[in-house]
Amino acid sequence: MSDALRSWLVATFGRAPSDVAPFERALTHGSQAAANYERLEFLGDRVLGLAMAEWLFELFPQEAEGQLSKRLNALVTGAVCADVARTLGVRTHLKLGKQARDDGAFDSDNVLGDAMEALIGAWYLDAGFAAARDFVRASWGNRAQAHLKAPQHPKSQLQEWAAAHNRRTPDYSVVDRSGPGHAPRFTVAVTIGADAHASASGSSKQEAETAAARALLDKLT
Repeated sequence: MSDALRSWLVATFGRAPSDVAPFERALTHGSQAAANYERLEFLGDRVLGLAMAEWLFELFPQEAEGQLSKRLNALVTGAVCADVARTLGVRTHLKLGKQARDDGAFDSDNVLGDAMEALIGAWYLDAGFAAARDFVRASWGNRAQAHLKAPQHPKSQLQEWAAAHNRRTPDYSVVDRSGPGHAPRFTVAVTIGADAHASASGSSKQEAETAAARALLDKLT
């Protein structure tokens, strides 16, 4: 492990991990090695979900399950995980194959979000859930309390608008997919009947659908 990575791990987690191998793996993309971050990402995703659910349960004692779920879903998206990763400086330490580097994977929401979850998984294995929970809270900072009211997902908002106006359920379709496997780009169109439509792009189908819904809401409201 390089001195730069060791220093970064100490600055990020508060101490050097007892075993650096999982952290090196958490920062390794599939284009670089077969021993990559995917398994740790799987684990870290679940740890993040539990840590965030516990935190929101404490922060908003009067909110019902549905409101808490909206907050949780907004805080664990790939885009938010990628934003946290950028803040922590994860990009500097990513290990990518040449093609992935050339394709700009260093700044891909997909790659950074996955690596962030993998790092949470690695820290959970090294230090336990309490330390992973504290790391999540410190890294997400004021994001958990940024909204006084639970945020409504654009797709849910659009569906509610359609129901309130006696319109058809929104229909989503992928109209284009481009880019390499590690950094895809999806374009999704959403329609409500024949006269309400919009399209948008994103690094995942879900992200593109969300952006399309938001774009159509902007037109309709």
